[in-house]
Amino acid sequence: MRRERPTAESDDDKRTTPGKFVAESVGELRKVVWPTGTQVQQYFVVVLVFVLFIMTIVSGLDLGFGWLILKMFG
Repeated sequence: MRRERPTAESDDDKRTTPGKFVAESVGELRKVVWPTGTQVQQYFVVVLVFVLFIMTIVSGLDLGFGWLILKMFG
């Protein structure tokens, strides 16, 4: 079987100039649907509550294992 080699004109082989890269990046950023201030506040609260919840679990496990180790070897 014969494999097809990509030609020099394929999009994968073309290099992009820095100016074109910036222009394409700006174009893509304009397509982004940015969250509103209210949404950002809600996301912040959700993330904060989740992080505090995980911190509580990890702290509890740390205290529990520390107490257990001290009872076993202390």
